Amino acid sequence: MADVSSKLDELTDLLAAAKTVPLSASCVVNRAELLALIDEIRDLLPAELEEAGGVLRDRNDVIAEGRVEAQRIIEQAKTDRARLVSRSEVAQEAARQAERTLADARQQAATMRAEVEDYVDGKLANFEVVLTKTIAAVERGREKLRGRVEQHIAAVGETARDLYDRDEDAEHDIEVVERAAGPATADAGAR
Repeated sequence: MADVSSKLDELTDLLAAAKTVPLSASCVVNRAELLALIDEIRDLLPAELEEAGGVLRDRNDVIAEGRVEAQRIIEQAKTDRARLVSRSEVAQEAARQAERTLADARQQAATMRAEVEDYVDGKLANFEVVLTKTIAAVERGREKLRGRVEQHIAAVGETARDLYDRDEDAEHDIEVVERAAGPATADAGAR
């Protein structure tokens, strides 16, 4: 299954392997192939975003389950405590045990919550790195493409100026030859 990163690698390889335009830094790429690759990348991004959304939904579900479980444990501890309190010495020990159970339940709930948040934070950080790399690669590709087009335009402009200068020099040379040949041509016509 292709992912955004592999498609960006394909895009980079396509640009790197493109034939260069002589006397310039420009290159020739297959427009249809390049556009198809960009469309594939666009199609993959929603899948990456959906995956991140799934991670967020999973995080919320796990946190909700953890809270429900923590509440159940707390309620069970309260019930155990109330039942044990009704007995004298055993009731005092039971109250202490219930408090420890309640404290343990709260600690477990806090630990579970911290673990879930760390897990989700790690997934989101990974996704952020992937998106950052994707955006940077697309920006580099676009900058390369813009730079090559600008270089090609500059090279064409320079070639046009050279041709124009040569054309002016040729016209000047023809005028000089015609002026020099003018009297000789007139003498030949008179004979």
